[in-house]
Amino acid sequence: MRRTICLLMCLVLPLSVLCFSPEATAESGAKAEILIEANTMQVLNSVNSDKKLPMASVTKVMSLLLWAEAIEAGTLTLEETVKATSAVQDTDGSVIWLEPGEEMTAAELLEAVIVASANDACVTLAEHVAGSEAQFIKLMNARARELGMSNTHYTNCVGYDDSGHYTTAYDVAVVTAELMKHEVYRGWMLTWLDYLRGGETQLVNTNKLIQYYDGILGGKTGTTDNAGCCLSVCAERSDMRLVAVVLGCPDDETRFGRAEALLDYGFDGFEKFTPVIDMTKLQHIPVTRGTQNTVLPVVKQNGAECIIRKGAASQVEYEYTFVEQAEAPVEQGQFLGEYLVLVDGIAVQRSDIVAAQAVKRISFGYCLWDILSQLIWM
Repeated sequence: MRRTICLLMCLVLPLSVLCFSPEATAESGAKAEILIEANTMQVLNSVNSDKKLPMASVTKVMSLLLWAEAIEAGTLTLEETVKATSAVQDTDGSVIWLEPGEEMTAAELLEAVIVASANDACVTLAEHVAGSEAQFIKLMNARARELGMSNTHYTNCVGYDDSGHYTTAYDVAVVTAELMKHEVYRGWMLTWLDYLRGGETQLVNTNKLIQYYDGILGGKTGTTDNAGCCLSVCAERSDMRLVAVVLGCPDDETRFGRAEALLDYGFDGFEKFTPVIDMTKLQHIPVTRGTQNTVLPVVKQNGAECIIRKGAASQVEYEYTFVEQAEAPVEQGQFLGEYLVLVDGIAVQRSDIVAAQAVKRISFGYCLWDILSQLIWM
């Protein structure tokens, strides 16, 4: 029989998909939407968030992430010159009218992508970084797998409609949260109007929320006939950073109105909370066939914050569950149990309980040495 502190072990989802029960919402007009807290990756509201949908230029969130990581790795600099190839002639939609052979700095092209969602600038940067757009797309898909975006596949770097080009609201939230860890784009994401080519080319930001929403950090819009109006946006107030994603909206007004409503819901209704670890619950666990008879368990994520409803701190409950015993060898960090933080019976944080130290398996040599040691000291 398992040794437990609590009588009931509830069903636990991975932390990345933990979800509060949101207030009842009317039909939003979006095909899918989600609201997450980016530091904890907790889901605060979700509708069809795992439904595979086209994403339009929200695709560029992944492109921007790869370039930000290249800048930090030193393989791309803002000052270096980038030359457009003949591939720019095949781009349409939002563009800055690059000509084959035209040169701009990486910074100018990045601003064109971030502010004006320029497809020709996006393809030019992709080719410059990876050698070709096809190779860059491979990098996009590989990075998606690394981030756990299991329901996303890219066939282009800009967001053109294609049957094999799809994502989910949840996956977009994941890559947006990752992108917003990088500060390099912050100024451009909050730029409403700017110019290139000495004032000849105007850039206007497609994200209207940067003009008025309190705490806005930036985001990415996207619109195509198949995808509808899409948006991923991030805002921060005090110690909470929220990401709202809406896909498949019928129009611009719905897209921004719904994203704003989601952000308001999060900031108005939730707060950060630091769970308490009851050290008296972490009793030594028996070890069989080990050089030690017991091992001390510890909570792996001790001190990690989570998100709870505002005013719900007094209702927080904790559950500790342990294995009955462990068999040597026991590795440091080996799973020994589970720690749950619950509000209204819903797990808002889960952490493994692990071994604080290693315990070696007993051997003939160890037994012989132990016997000899006892004889010596007799």
